Amino acid sequence: MKDIITPYLPEHAIDPVFELIKLYGVNLKIVSERVTRHGDYRRDSRGYHQITVNANLNKYRFLITLVHEIAHLVTFEKYGRNIKPHGQEWKSTFQLLMVPFIRPEIFPNHLLPLLARHFKNPRASSDTDATLSIALKQFDEKSEKNYIFEIPYGSSFRIHNGKIFRKGAQRVKRFECLEVSTGKVYLFSPNAEVELLP
Repeated sequence: MKDIITPYLPEHAIDPVFELIKLYGVNLKIVSERVTRHGDYRRDSRGYHQITVNANLNKYRFLITLVHEIAHLVTFEKYGRNIKPHGQEWKSTFQLLMVPFIRPEIFPNHLLPLLARHFKNPRASSDTDATLSIALKQFDEKSEKNYIFEIPYGSSFRIHNGKIFRKGAQRVKRFECLEVSTGKVYLFSPNAEVELLP
């Protein structure tokens, strides 16, 4: 297992992550990209702890995602299944598991204050923390996609499922965008990745 996770993690995170995997009996699968999620946790019918993480994540996002999913496993084992998946029990468990990794040997210095702020009250997805998400994106492989906040007002863009939208005004944090084919208005996070159309 250690050989499998090594290419996906920061060098100094490999041994501690491997210890977590062994300690909690994680059956880890690294899978093809899924648009709707970076990873997930399930306990299968035989009682095995199955965690999947997308292979296309950069090493810092992969680490955060894997620890996020291990936190689900630990939380459900400790508190049972009748809790909110991203409730206070999960948040405190995720903080506890993640804090040892938030150090300069593992993450670049400029990410450390963003991570410290995020983990004061971790959210269901690091993508909902736009500042952290954008900072982590700089370590992704280059892409033709843009963030919503980067594209001009009134421009057209396509999302992953092929639907086309026109960017509208910003409403507090999110942008109102008009689906061209239906005329319906949807709210987009500023760090949603889209394909800008000519």
